[in-house]
Formats: sequence, C-alpha cells, structure tokens
Amino acid sequence: MTRRVALALGSNLGARAAYLAAARRRLAARWGRPEAASTIYETEPVGPAGQAPYLNQVVIFATAAPAAEILAAAHEIETQLGRVRDQRWGARTMDIDLLLCGAERHATAQLQVPHPRLTERPFVLVPLAEVYPDWRDPRSGRSVRELLSAAGASGVAPWGPPHAVGAEDARG
Repeated sequence: MTRRVALALGSNLGARAAYLAAARRRLAARWGRPEAASTIYETEPVGPAGQAPYLNQVVIFATAAPAAEILAAAHEIETQLGRVRDQRWGARTMDIDLLLCGAERHATAQLQVPHPRLTERPFVLVPLAEVYPDWRDPRSGRSVRELLSAAGASGVAPWGPPHAVGAEDARG
C-alpha cells in the first residue's frame, strides 16, 4: 500500500546545499519524483560543540516500499555522499532520517518510526510543518502543527527559496 513517507535531510560539512541536492536526486531515482520538498533551513547544530550550522530540509515521497528498505536506502545514500559514522551527532556531509511512514509504527533496535525525537526537534518540525502540516503522530494523535507549536522554532531560519520539485530531482 502506498503511503506518504517523510525524510529529513541534513548537512553541515562541505558544500551543504550540493549534498542536499545530491540526496534528493538519489532518493528520486529510487522512488520517483517527491510529492513535496520544503524550503532549506539553516539550523543550529545538535551535538558536540564546535560544529558548523546545518542545512536541513524535509522531502515527501509516496511509496509502498517497506520502512526497513527505506532506512537501508537512506544509509546507503549517506555513505555514497561521504558520511562517516565516528561520533554520535557529529558533523556530517549527509544525514537522512526516516521521520514517518504514513501512520505506521515500528519499534525495533534498528528501526523506529515515527522518528523517536521528531517531536522535540524544531529543525525537523519546521520543514515538516511546511510540507505536511496535518500529519498526525500515531503515538500522541497530535498534528505536526501542534507539535511545532509546543516545541517552538528556535534556531531555525530559512536559508533560501523553496526548492522546486522538478526535473532536477528526477535525474539519478
């Protein structure tokens, strides 16, 4: 069954916007043109001190792919784009988080959907509210709008114009 899937993209090393664009292209090569892509936001880093700001974005795809397959593809794309996993919440060229798969819930050591920290992260909630404001967290029943209202938008600022979902995303 096809459902909406939201992925959060983030980068704070190197050519941050180029990494986001490359991730969008690679995701589109797997699941087709995204239904929506948020504005790119510059955000304060979470994790060890001394990191550069992140560029963050949320993209929405319609797919029937299993959540585990989506997560595996996200990790593969991170690796292809130079992600090194040597420090928890450390700086990275690309981070792709699976935020939600429709109303599905998964809770295993390898896969947690909705993302376990989604409700407390303005850098995810702000772009998610832009592209999918009415999605309801199956754990709390609250909409993204309500979650964002509770969490606030501190440390999140638009970085550039909204990303046009189009031909660029269709190329692999």
